[in-house]
Amino acid sequence: MLNILVLCTGNSARSILGEALINARGQGRLAGYSAGSTPTGQPNPLALETLAANGLPATGYSSKSWDVFSAPDAPVLDAVITVCDSAAAEVCPVWPGAPVKAHWGLPDPAAIADPKAARQAFLDTFNALDARITALMAALDGDDHAALKRAFETLTTRQDFTA
Repeated sequence: MLNILVLCTGNSARSILGEALINARGQGRLAGYSAGSTPTGQPNPLALETLAANGLPATGYSSKSWDVFSAPDAPVLDAVITVCDSAAAEVCPVWPGAPVKAHWGLPDPAAIADPKAARQAFLDTFNALDARITALMAALDGDDHAALKRAFETLTTRQDFTA
């Protein structure tokens, strides 16, 4: 099983959606996790609502610090995906195992105040992450770290895949 950590600053919206989608679409080959540099302390209710509305589990998620994944008992990470520009620009901890790093920048749906527009933004974010994770699975030609690295490299060279 390949372990992928999805990072954002608050770990309440985009990274939670990414974790859920990796676990749902990973076909038992990928395990998704999420964390933040400055966690909010709880998942955004609209993130959980979006997961439930799309048939994915909406419980068991937590907003936590990325420090959890640099602890000695943490899972060894094969990839780290940042989904917000501020997290991508921060100095991340040194992750054991030299994981592949990718940046899939997406606008923050939690920053939208209007409830109707926010729900649409969460759905748009869910769909964008779903498409990227589906493309990652299609490009994955094995079950080891090298195959995951090749899959990410394939995606970054595709013109129809926006990172």
